[in-house]
Amino acid sequence: MDKRERIVRRVAKELRDGDYVNLGIGLPTLVANHVPEGIHITLHSENGMLGVGPFPLEADVDPDLINAGKETISETPGCCYFSGAESFAMVRGGHIDLTVLGALEVDRDGNLANWMIPGKMVKGMGGAMDLVAGAQRVIVAMEHTTREGGPKIVPKCGLPLTGRGVVNTIITEMAVIKVTDAGLVLEEIAADTTVEAVRAATAAELLVSGEPGRF
Repeated sequence: MDKRERIVRRVAKELRDGDYVNLGIGLPTLVANHVPEGIHITLHSENGMLGVGPFPLEADVDPDLINAGKETISETPGCCYFSGAESFAMVRGGHIDLTVLGALEVDRDGNLANWMIPGKMVKGMGGAMDLVAGAQRVIVAMEHTTREGGPKIVPKCGLPLTGRGVVNTIITEMAVIKVTDAGLVLEEIAADTTVEAVRAATAAELLVSGEPGRF
């Protein structure tokens, strides 16, 4: 299975019935296509839409319907539109149950860096800073290492922070890791990997109690 497909399928299992969910730009948006049967969620887009549906088929694309990442989307029955001010009031008011975001770095304390690399072009911070501060749960969905094979899960973030102590769960193609007061707990590993391989790809210490689950 493709890395990205494996990640979003596992993230989808974290969705709870009745959740109001915001999916970040890029990989996290794919979670919308894998909502488990029997689970009903309402997707929020910070550019002003509640009730976002899955990505449309080419024949059904409406260029006027886009998410915050400028990707075309579909509507669900009962969806509604509103201003950016109202949208961020929902976020800042704590009305989003879950946000799923990508990351450049996450550290042992749940600090998140995902909006810029100094010296490189920055398009803008988007809504990530508001989302990680206002959402009830924050899941980071990302590939386990950089393109060069370097660690993205580190003892301490070296890049500018998006939020401090905000991440609850990290899900990669290799592992599911919970952020706790004691540190990073390795809860599950992919079916085709080992605890040793996950540790080798992770710069931060991982706590393991017993045999991790498999996904």
